[in-house]
Amino acid sequence: MLTTNPFDSDKLREECGVFGFWGADSASAVTALGLHALQHRGQEAAGITSFDGHNFHSHRGMGHVARNFRDDSTMRRLAGRAAIGHVRYSTTGETALRNVQPLFAELASGGFAMAHNGNISNAMRLRGELNRRGSIFQSTSDTEVIIHLVATSGYRTLLDRFIDALKQVEGAYSLVCLTAEGMIACRDPLGIRPLVMGRLGDSYVFASETVALDMVGATYLRGVEPGELIEVSDQGVTTHRPFAPVKPRPCVFEHIYFSRPDSVLDGHSVYNVRKRIGAQLASESPVEADYIVPVPDSGVPAAIGYAQQSGIPFELGIIRSHYVGRTFIQPGDQVRHLGVKLKHNANSALIRGKRIILVDDSIVRGTTSLKIVQMMREAGASEVHMRIASPPTRHSCFYGVDTPERAKLLASQMNVAEMNRFIQADSLAFISIDGLYRAIGDADRDEASPQHCDACFTGDYPTSLTDQADLEKKDQLILADERAA
Repeated sequence: MLTTNPFDSDKLREECGVFGFWGADSASAVTALGLHALQHRGQEAAGITSFDGHNFHSHRGMGHVARNFRDDSTMRRLAGRAAIGHVRYSTTGETALRNVQPLFAELASGGFAMAHNGNISNAMRLRGELNRRGSIFQSTSDTEVIIHLVATSGYRTLLDRFIDALKQVEGAYSLVCLTAEGMIACRDPLGIRPLVMGRLGDSYVFASETVALDMVGATYLRGVEPGELIEVSDQGVTTHRPFAPVKPRPCVFEHIYFSRPDSVLDGHSVYNVRKRIGAQLASESPVEADYIVPVPDSGVPAAIGYAQQSGIPFELGIIRSHYVGRTFIQPGDQVRHLGVKLKHNANSALIRGKRIILVDDSIVRGTTSLKIVQMMREAGASEVHMRIASPPTRHSCFYGVDTPERAKLLASQMNVAEMNRFIQADSLAFISIDGLYRAIGDADRDEASPQHCDACFTGDYPTSLTDQADLEKKDQLILADERAA
């Protein structure tokens, strides 16, 4: 089957989005609406688990939220005044129903459901230890490792067992959990992945982004703080801070690409930040041109900022079709080439004979940029310049983003001049790391104490990467054995 979304196939993808609702009979319906707003964070699968005061109910399925929660009978089965939900794009674990969240387990203390945004960077080692102790896993997801750690903890209360589990994991996590007693929301000590809290009447809402609060009509209260754990129950709201305080390192790519532009992140409008990124990029890397053309849809806000700063008109030189998903045409070279135009097409009447500046959020493998530049040239553009609203992506992410292995990242193999020759543009430039920080609203990047996780650009990972180190050590041993043979 041919995927007719060739540009998106070369984008970094967030692993997932989470949503939790406590305190009203419409919990599952509200959760489904919230997941709709978070659909951009994961389009592979969706799930909801609810609690009706006696029993837990779950529905999980592959595909979009609308596909899985579109009929009344499904929603009626998800009864209760509390629910959590999840949209998934996998970075760990196979694409299979058993890995679709929320994950649920019957613990000694009762039912326990969990939805997770992030990635546990020592999950493989922990899983091996748990297996040796007799744990039997039902999925290949790193999220299940946390559940097994809770189940096997020696502490008495569920809260203490949960905190004990979290203190054993490395990496990034924003979690919403559902028990018979209440809901738990928490964020890793570095705050790598986002999580916010809102209120709808007397009910409480947790979500990966503020746009999900907007969708359900909830009022934004605040962000869940890095290292904070919030309990919500019939007795009220209780906050815990069980971890030693460290300087937060939230993911910088949330500002660039992952979050919806109509969200507010760390007190900043994502849309306005992206426009400022574009303006900063125009100041750093100007070039004479007739039009600024965004690569839809993620390049639009930065392109507006570039156009406003440079004084060059903003135009839609690429038109995106929003009605093409997948086609049942058998793949072949000619069909693949035509398939590009099913999703994006050049506005030839506009760009013919013009000098254009393409603005995009990132370059990953470079195949997307090459196709876009070729499309513009075939449509008659006289010059095609490319400007990127992030620094070069030179390193893989291990915190919940689907990044290719480093050898497949174009910027890890080439300098900017070589990348420009590869994509066949007239010029190529990226925003500087300091310029990116200034656009977000911070000072220039402090190498000794950076304000964000920017490891995909700098290689400065804020946590240990236990599993990655184990894999590299294993590869070295295999290579040594092959050489010895």
